Amino acid sequence: MTRPAGRKPTAFDRDLVLDSLGGWRGMVDVSLPTIAFVVANGFGGLTVGIWAALGTALLVFALRLLRKESLQQAFSGLIGVAIAVAIARASGEARDFFVVGLIRNAGLGVVLLGSALVRWPLVGVAAEFLAPSHLGSMVGHSLKGSLRSRARERVAEVRAEDRAQDDAPVEKQPDAAPERHWRTDRRVMRVYTWLTLLWAATFVVRAVVQGFLYWRDEVALLGTSSLVLGLPVTGAALVVTLWAVARLHRHRAAETP
Repeated sequence: MTRPAGRKPTAFDRDLVLDSLGGWRGMVDVSLPTIAFVVANGFGGLTVGIWAALGTALLVFALRLLRKESLQQAFSGLIGVAIAVAIARASGEARDFFVVGLIRNAGLGVVLLGSALVRWPLVGVAAEFLAPSHLGSMVGHSLKGSLRSRARERVAEVRAEDRAQDDAPVEKQPDAAPERHWRTDRRVMRVYTWLTLLWAATFVVRAVVQGFLYWRDEVALLGTSSLVLGLPVTGAALVVTLWAVARLHRHRAAETP
């Protein structure tokens, strides 16, 4: 696999990937309405739990707005909480607050597992979109600002390079060897497949455990399992994924002449 002339292999930027996922704080913020619902429902019943969850979600949204942080994850979390409390309110059962998460976990687990079986592992698709390893990974220096501003800077660089090439005398360049798609690299496919199965397992385990507790109508345990199998497990899987992808990108960059 070849790299464009003048492009140097660079290091995998974990911070940029985390930014695109909302960061660690964003993942913590998503858990707060669930904590509020479980605690308030235990002390004051369903109605109190519903208002506590909604109030916490709105507070998280307002704090992100004041801090001028990305609102995408907070807004999606607010919508998710609104749907969850609407279902619980309509049924009159506190356990139905967790129905949306249960269905989401089961669906994501099935989709991830299916993507691995058809040899299009979704972790690979996401990783190559965020950090294409055939370009020698992502930039290694400190990247600040939004993803949109980085994209604009890259577009400006490309346009400047195009203008410079237009002004330069035309010289016949030797044909470069075609780049290999990441799916044709057995090592890359193996790593991405195992990572995809890892994420599929995390979602399937959550769905099975929460499905059993939902059937038993164990609201407190549903909330506890949602938290224990949520952020800690997601964080561990994310750390493993970032480590494996960074190591994989270094391998591919070293292979690139």
